[in-house]
Amino acid sequence: MDAFQPLVARSLRASRLVSRLEAAYPQGLSLSLESRNPFEYLVATVLATQCRDERVNQITPALFARFPDPFAFATADYEELLGYIRSTGLGPTKTRNLIALSRLLIERHGGLVPATMSELVALPGVARKIANLVLADCHGVVEGVAVDTHVRRISRLLGLTQSADARKIEQDLIECLPRTSWRNWNNYLVEHGRKCCIAGAPRCTQCPLLEDCPTGVTLVTQLGP
Repeated sequence: MDAFQPLVARSLRASRLVSRLEAAYPQGLSLSLESRNPFEYLVATVLATQCRDERVNQITPALFARFPDPFAFATADYEELLGYIRSTGLGPTKTRNLIALSRLLIERHGGLVPATMSELVALPGVARKIANLVLADCHGVVEGVAVDTHVRRISRLLGLTQSADARKIEQDLIECLPRTSWRNWNNYLVEHGRKCCIAGAPRCTQCPLLEDCPTGVTLVTQLGP
């Protein structure tokens, strides 16, 4: 990868990358986690930690039929709730967090999902990634960039950040991305990471971002004609 560029150069690159992603995925991007209200979306984002959205969507219909609201989660039997969500991974931790955050929602927010970053990240199991998604998708508040494994990996490959720390990556992206693309950056890179920039097997020669990807240019050059 070339040397980390000054902010102006990275901002210009970021704008071009956004345009390329919009052209590559013109069908638009919809929410991949299925939910009917902010509480269900919050639960789904917690379950999606280190789990594919498709798997979360498979288990949430039965989960929400049994536990339809914060009050049901707050009083849930630990073992019963664990049985519903175990297949999403990290079952014991997620179970404890969902029970605890539901109790806090009732105690502090009347059972409603709060609409500020500080209140959301105070909930067990909710870091900035989840909070950013909930704020944007449930409350229409875009305060930052949701950094997941795809955003972390691909943003580094694209030369928009050098950090491995999620908070620093988010700050770097906030500085260089157009504000109008903060929310969709996560969606675009998730889609791109699954279809083209696949971890361990990137399709660099087919990548619509190649001209603005220093890592890809280096790899293609090394491979030769």
